[in-house]
Amino acid sequence: MTKHGANKSNINFRIEQPAASTLKIVFSGRLDVDSVAELWSSCVTATIQSGPQSLILDFKDVDYCDGAGIALIQILQKQQTTHNHSCEINNLKPSFVSLLEYIEQQPDKAEQKSFYLENIPEHVGRITVDFLKIFYENIVFLGSLSYQLFLALLKPKRVRWRDFLRVVEETGPQALPIIALIGFLMGLISTFQAAPSFKQFGAQIFMVNLVGLGLVREIGPLLTTVLLAGRTASSFAAEIGTMKINQEIDVLKTMGLDPIRFLVVPRILAAMIVTPMLEAFFIIFGLLGSLVVMLSLGYTTDTFVHQLHQAISPKDYIGGLVKVFVFGLVIASVGCLHGIKTRFGAQAVGHSTTQAVVSSLIMLVFVDGIFALIYYVLGI
Repeated sequence: MTKHGANKSNINFRIEQPAASTLKIVFSGRLDVDSVAELWSSCVTATIQSGPQSLILDFKDVDYCDGAGIALIQILQKQQTTHNHSCEINNLKPSFVSLLEYIEQQPDKAEQKSFYLENIPEHVGRITVDFLKIFYENIVFLGSLSYQLFLALLKPKRVRWRDFLRVVEETGPQALPIIALIGFLMGLISTFQAAPSFKQFGAQIFMVNLVGLGLVREIGPLLTTVLLAGRTASSFAAEIGTMKINQEIDVLKTMGLDPIRFLVVPRILAAMIVTPMLEAFFIIFGLLGSLVVMLSLGYTTDTFVHQLHQAISPKDYIGGLVKVFVFGLVIASVGCLHGIKTRFGAQAVGHSTTQAVVSSLIMLVFVDGIFALIYYVLGI
């Protein structure tokens, strides 16, 4: 039995069955990416359906074969090996045989990793070494960043103000709608949920104190930077990570230019300036949401404003402003750090982006705890 096949990529093949338990596939022409894509399904399907004890692959008239052709050979061999059947390769040119042997000699890293079991000392040692590497990279980055920020303060002309303005626009005005929406909903929901409990004691007017202080001191700074961590830190990591993979950062180093100065400093300065502004909008819209609930309960706008003025002091505003300023520095630094640390590979940018968001959130909680302790000690 003989089947003939041909396609538009200059590759012909025919399937022969010289015996009941033998299948022979004869190729001719070029085994490249385009041709293999067209005949892959036919060859694999024919082999699966026939289930031959012996498979013969004849490449006598094949004048070109690349990695795609080798992949087809390997998949056909693997199918036979899986069923304990034989696969014979005939008339494959020496250069193609060398390519096949070279590819087969490459270690399967994924399989080696999955089947290798570390003992406890090795596992602890590997974790320790990885931690020390990360710690070292972070220290080097923070040192370079501190130096470049100090030079930027001494010589503002060193800063790329055009990039700074672009990042300000992307980080600020474009993030305002989501900041306003979340702020309004947080103020509205917080006041609405507190209403039943405060009503039992006839103290619903003091909900203004609760929501106002919460927005100014904690909810406003923290949620604003959490939103920016998912939006801005990930953006910084993706942008710089893509530059790393495209070797643009290597080009800067080759030209004698510091990537920290050109890429990181403008982004960090922009985030430090924009974040307090976004926090102010978050608080304003949060208070508007609270005002809507208070008006629905029969209170007037004057009563709301008067109670808010009594509840919040200038030190509350300053405390929240200092926190959000530092939070902006943290999320921008973490995003840029993971962008600089991006490795090469198909999943590198995605991995860096994910790590930037996760690390930013962890650092925000950690820094917020430090501020809570400091404010408690200082009585702020």
